[in-house]
Amino acid sequence: MSRPDSLPNAVRDTFRRDQVFSPLRSGVRPVQPGELDARGKYILYMEEITVSFDGFKALNDLTLYIEPGELRCIIGPNGAGKSTMMDVITGKTRPDHGTCYFGQTLDLTRLSETDIATAGIGRKFQKPTVFPEHTALENLELAMAGPKGPWQALLAPITGEQRDWMASTLDTVGLLAERDRPAGALSHGQKQWLEIAMVLMQKPRLLLVDEPIAGMTRQEVERTGELLQSLAGEHSVMVVEHDMEFIRSIANTVTVLHQGSVLAEGRMQDVQNDAKVIEVYLGENVES
Repeated sequence: MSRPDSLPNAVRDTFRRDQVFSPLRSGVRPVQPGELDARGKYILYMEEITVSFDGFKALNDLTLYIEPGELRCIIGPNGAGKSTMMDVITGKTRPDHGTCYFGQTLDLTRLSETDIATAGIGRKFQKPTVFPEHTALENLELAMAGPKGPWQALLAPITGEQRDWMASTLDTVGLLAERDRPAGALSHGQKQWLEIAMVLMQKPRLLLVDEPIAGMTRQEVERTGELLQSLAGEHSVMVVEHDMEFIRSIANTVTVLHQGSVLAEGRMQDVQNDAKVIEVYLGENVES
């Protein structure tokens, strides 16, 4: 993949290492809207990222750039490196080589998973992990961004502003009417939306969503597409999904991964007609 013209030949050289927010120094805080890269365009970039497991390169010089507020869809066959890519972004996996920055100063390869979440990167996994015995509203209260010490968790009362925030978030994902229902009583699709709401309570600037429509009804799939599109703008949203019909319905820009690298990137119409993509991933059903 060619490097964007708006970035210098060595993006990593534009950042001073002593400016990185470190939990051992000034403390990690959420990235602010104006804290983009040196050219003011990207909220996230991954440059020449390589990750090896027992000699196998799960990521192989992966380069990827995400703009503020965009909805990016990531596709690729099993083993293409999609999950490993998200693991690097969230700090679960350390790359062997390469650069991964969030905003202007946060070197994600040097921060813990907790610090990265605090900085403003949220991840929704494929399988929803909600608290089934608690109501939808209580699930959001447990997920709320802010201090998590014993006092805050057990004794501090919820403010009116926080209640409004939780209600607004439930309304955003279409669950306001279910606020007092136990999460375990919700449908599979509703649990997926609830977990998205829980991630939103962390106030992420970048939201990673892994296969959000697995097991959903057609109506739930349509609602999920509308939800993800509505979140783009206020948040940068990265969606990893296998369902091509769903990707076509929501995608502006699509990135195709293959063998740990970017195989193709661009508009869905262009990507699905790319001969290399057809050969390694989409096959003859690309037009269906």
